[in-house]
Amino acid sequence: MNLIKSWSNQYLEAGCDEAGRGCLCGPVVAAAVLLGDNFHHEMVNDSKKLTLKTRLDLESCIKDNVREYAVAEISPAFIDQHNILNASIHAMHMALDQLTTPPELILVDGNRFHPYNFIPHQCIVQGDSKILSIAAASILAKNHRDRLMMKLHEEFPQYGWNTNMGYATREHQRALNKFGPTIHHRRSFRLNYEELFDEAGG
Repeated sequence: MNLIKSWSNQYLEAGCDEAGRGCLCGPVVAAAVLLGDNFHHEMVNDSKKLTLKTRLDLESCIKDNVREYAVAEISPAFIDQHNILNASIHAMHMALDQLTTPPELILVDGNRFHPYNFIPHQCIVQGDSKILSIAAASILAKNHRDRLMMKLHEEFPQYGWNTNMGYATREHQRALNKFGPTIHHRRSFRLNYEELFDEAGG
């Protein structure tokens, strides 16, 4: 699928996206990507639409061929203190902070963003399936966060984070009902740690 390479056709653009916003635990991760003039790959798309193998293959291609990229993560404690929306946007700001070349326009997946260093920004709903730089950022953020969750799984294997990546699957909810929350769970969701599914799958 060929995505739009430039929103403006005029400015140096940074595409931004996050991963893990809807999870029950773990960090939220954001990435920022400056494509450069020559980057192109027809397989780059919204990370949610790609297989794990494709995402991993594309990650190497993105890192080796874009002009610049950066990844940042925000802890569950920060999420609890500032809420998930503000934490997600702050993670994007942190990723942008790491770029050595300031963008002239920031492209953001979604419909909310906080101004950053007086640089114009454009929010694009479903931007990760429309804009190449945002899609590339979504892949880097997703892969980075998945690796973090698989590492945390080694410490807390009972929650199945190596497969659910912290999302509210039935397995995860049942583990919460049995074992309670860990230090990596987000308390600001005010979860009721009761099993939400009965044994019949209702």
